[in-house]
Amino acid sequence: MVTYLRRLVTVLTVTMIAGVLAVTTLLVIRLSAWRSIEVPERIALPEDSVAEAWTMGRGWVAVVTDKNEILIYDADDGTLRQRVEIETE
Repeated sequence: MVTYLRRLVTVLTVTMIAGVLAVTTLLVIRLSAWRSIEVPERIALPEDSVAEAWTMGRGWVAVVTDKNEILIYDADDGTLRQRVEIETE
């Protein structure tokens, strides 16, 4: 009976270690892919800007860039409607 319990604990330990490794691997893969932000194709950012985040509303798309600005585009044709500079300290 003790041998059976020892094997059972060993199998459960190996299973738990494999599960933790699988979850950790998936988190690393997902979080590394999270940083690559792709804006809709119809939106053309200025050449020197990189998108850090974007969101959509009814009729508009807002893109936050690495230049501390928010660019608001028309959702239908992708023309730039407004540029808002973010003041930083």
